[in-house]
Amino acid sequence: MTAKAALRKVSGTSRRQEYSASTRRALVEVATDLFTDRGYAGTSLDEIVAGARVTKGALYHHFSGKQALFESVFEKVEERAAKDIQHAVRGHRDPWEKALGGLRAFLEVLQEPRYRRIVIADGPAVLGYEKYREQEERTTFGIVQEIVSAVLATYELEASMVETFSRVFFGAMSAAGAAVSTAEDPRRASEEVEAAIAYILAGLRAMAESGAPIPRPADLAPVAPRHDDGDEPGEVS
Repeated sequence: MTAKAALRKVSGTSRRQEYSASTRRALVEVATDLFTDRGYAGTSLDEIVAGARVTKGALYHHFSGKQALFESVFEKVEERAAKDIQHAVRGHRDPWEKALGGLRAFLEVLQEPRYRRIVIADGPAVLGYEKYREQEERTTFGIVQEIVSAVLATYELEASMVETFSRVFFGAMSAAGAAVSTAEDPRRASEEVEAAIAYILAGLRAMAESGAPIPRPADLAPVAPRHDDGDEPGEVS
């Protein structure tokens, strides 16, 4: 093969790759808009290929079906959200401001229709709980872990305890996300969630600044009232 023929072959391959990539992008972009507006169940493959101006065969070249396409859309929306939150977090040096910045960025993400519909509303049902959690862990859990590690650095906790705190906080954020996304007034619900979590963070900060240790479970057990007259509780003398 001559150098000229080899160059033509490489150029042809490059064009095919570019066309293939642009076809995939078009399918994902159109599917994102349709899934946002109509939901997973209300969107057909015919509508997606018509919007992307490709054949159904082209769609099946890239995706095994509607669910596989939804998974790609879900990943794209989650990755975009994670980048927005990460950007907000990296803008703060103080760990407490970092935590609040991350919280506010997450609550802003929850105002986006595509995130509410694709990630919160349809994600768990379409992907299944296990795969849904795996996707979340790959994108947003790492950010939560970074925030929690910074906030708890004062306490010099074992890694396993930091992991536990991260999972508890991550669970709270996930529940908050569901509450905000299904609320009649998402903006008000978002403000209430921010106030509640800010209150918890303020308590942790006060403990850290006072030098008080994180209480053990035994320290939180209710103390039985003392009876100076020597009587047992409930005993009448």
